Amino acid sequence: MNSHRSAAIGPLIRDWRRQRRISQLDLALEAEISQKHLSFVESGRSQPSRDMVLLLAEHLGVPLRERNTLLLAAGYAPVYLERALEDPALRAAKSAVDLILAGHDPCPALAVDRHWTLLSANAAVGPLLALVTEADLLRPPVNVLRLALHPGGLAGAVLNWAEWRGHLVARLRQQVRVAADPVLVDLLAELLAYPAPSATQHAPHAPADEAAIAVPLRLRVGKAVLSFISTTTVFGTPVDITLSELALETFFPADAATAAALRAMAEARHGSGI
Repeated sequence: MNSHRSAAIGPLIRDWRRQRRISQLDLALEAEISQKHLSFVESGRSQPSRDMVLLLAEHLGVPLRERNTLLLAAGYAPVYLERALEDPALRAAKSAVDLILAGHDPCPALAVDRHWTLLSANAAVGPLLALVTEADLLRPPVNVLRLALHPGGLAGAVLNWAEWRGHLVARLRQQVRVAADPVLVDLLAELLAYPAPSATQHAPHAPADEAAIAVPLRLRVGKAVLSFISTTTVFGTPVDITLSELALETFFPADAATAAALRAMAEARHGSGI
């Protein structure tokens, strides 16, 4: 039984190490174990303890969900729970998410999971969703990256589509490298297959602004052009899978005109009772 477990866990540890492009020697030094012992673990000649599995996973930066998989492969029970965000145990975290989203108004902000599924959003996201022309994209579960790059989504309104697409694809590629998640692999292939929106096919390519501090998102909303920079916020030191995979995407006005337009939109919403 133990030898079967060792054979299962060993290749998984080796695969994660190779994916991270770390040598056996470097990983052994970081984990403060002998290279010989690590070699025995990877080859299945040694059964790692529960603590050893968690130690190696920590130094390899393995996501919490996949750490449970490693523990199961080694014959141990998972240690990381996955609760719904509405679970009473996550009440404080859920309140923090709601507070950040609401407090960010009149600027758009949203919460997504590991697959970029929309979990929650503030009212300022509404005018952006109104730009979506393909209704299926708004049927739950809503994928934010699909919304952003699909020709029937926001793509037609993005004035710097090629630049913004490159930014989002680069982020997704990095997630694929880190998590090796097959759902993200499929999503990446889907996004790469999307054609450029017709409005951008013959548009002149704008040179990158060398003075820019971040890749902006430039959207045409009605007669206004909104320019945003974005930040990503995650929970520090989470031990719950849901929290470890939750990210808050917040958008800030990149110029005074955008800030004024967002305030006007918020006043219009409040005036109409939305």
